[in-house]
Amino acid sequence: MHMGDEQVVTREIRDNLAIITLNRPEKRNALAKSIFVGLQEAFTDIPESVDVVILTGNGDHFCAGLDLAEYKMSPAYEGMLYSRWGHKLFDSIQYCGRPVIAAMHGAVIGGGLELASCAHIRIADQTTFYQLPEGRRGIFLGGGGTVRIARLIGVGRLTEIMLTGRRIEVDKGEQLGLSHYVVEPGKSMETALEIAENVAANAKISNYMMLNALSMIEDMPAQAGLFTEAVAQALTLTSPDAQKGIDAFLTRNK
Repeated sequence: MHMGDEQVVTREIRDNLAIITLNRPEKRNALAKSIFVGLQEAFTDIPESVDVVILTGNGDHFCAGLDLAEYKMSPAYEGMLYSRWGHKLFDSIQYCGRPVIAAMHGAVIGGGLELASCAHIRIADQTTFYQLPEGRRGIFLGGGGTVRIARLIGVGRLTEIMLTGRRIEVDKGEQLGLSHYVVEPGKSMETALEIAENVAANAKISNYMMLNALSMIEDMPAQAGLFTEAVAQALTLTSPDAQKGIDAFLTRNK
């Protein structure tokens, strides 16, 4: 997607990997409508050869949240439709059928944290910090953060962070569950590439089940979740990839 002559979201295909980059560094990759459209395009029709997606931001920051310069007073109904568009987009990222790895650095604020929470693995370099300052702006989360971020850190902690608007430094963010890895400054992409290679070595059907079954089981009553687990286990166990993996394991351990 372009803003004038600028491509605000880029997608690069490297063999079995797609790298999707927010590209408004002069605006700290703030989420303009053009970026929403660009993300929608980037996560649509991902080539079948792609096994893993890395999501990152160009410049010094991952994403500083909603572009408030574009935010205008509008009827409540229009605001709700805009939010629901964001929900649909972020769902398409979480459920794009491939593991998504967020390589984060600098600001991960507001909608930027909502975007990062769509990823299945989050890597933060030591420049990363988090913040939910919506209350200070007189607005509210609208990109699914009340669900996704709450699942990562709990409703009580989310409430406190939203009420205070305080800045969460990278190590505290890892303790809370906002990231899985903390790495040296400038190393988040390098680490993401290493992890992507490891994840891509899994059987595709196993990755697919991890990405879809786990989040759905979380919403189910216990017995329904256990039944779904059994179905997922049966489907993966009888796949050709499973047979190859089991045979390779048995051969190594003879």
